Amino acid sequence: MSDTSATLKRRLPRIGGAGFVWLGIYAAILLGWAGVVIMSRGLPGADLPAEIWESLCAAAAEADLGALFLMWALMVLAMMLPTAVPAFRTYDDLRQAGAGTTAGFVALVTGYGLVWLIGAGAGAVAQWALSRAGLLSPLGQSLSPWLTSGLLIVAGGYQFTRFKDACLSKCRMPMTFFMERWKPGARAALRMGVDLGIVCFGCCWALMLLAFVGGTMALWWMGLATLFMTFEKLPGLGRFLTRPAGIVLICAAPLPFVV
Repeated sequence: MSDTSATLKRRLPRIGGAGFVWLGIYAAILLGWAGVVIMSRGLPGADLPAEIWESLCAAAAEADLGALFLMWALMVLAMMLPTAVPAFRTYDDLRQAGAGTTAGFVALVTGYGLVWLIGAGAGAVAQWALSRAGLLSPLGQSLSPWLTSGLLIVAGGYQFTRFKDACLSKCRMPMTFFMERWKPGARAALRMGVDLGIVCFGCCWALMLLAFVGGTMALWWMGLATLFMTFEKLPGLGRFLTRPAGIVLICAAPLPFVV
């Protein structure tokens, strides 16, 4: 190796194992958003119709749960991974301080993802059941004002519950969350990832139900919901969003009957 090559090798930044974990996280987020955008709008220059979303939702009435699960899994990647980035960053900081390992980081993210894949399965089953009952359009949007109003009331009312507050408090203070559960090893990190996923699910499940109001295929709803759920978990800004959002949702509940 020449002196020049050796000097360049020393100066160029090296991506460690945790760096590849972060690349994987952001790649999964991009994959999720790319998948839902392509499915909803089609692929430029390719014969992939935008109606593929409708075919996926139409599959709900035909009991094609596999297609629905794929759709919900992409939604979960796109919407929920960004909300967990502050917690992942906190664990990575602890890892760099010597408290954790790269294997633990991978296990943490895996545990979190497993919980939300189960959540994606629950969403797929719910959409299948509602579609078979004739309550959803081919785009996954409620056809019943009673269902729409009920979802708005549930999501709005949940914003005021102690369970929501308890879950949000853990999401907003990830360092405290990890310190309360910390044990060495990848298995313990996997368990913390599962716990983090459960807490996150506790924060967001009711808001995710609003997919059946805005339409599971609506990119505008997915974007707004992702931003809101991300901001709501921030310790400063989030405290000013939770209850006002609940008031807005409850006040909107009568609108399906008059619009």
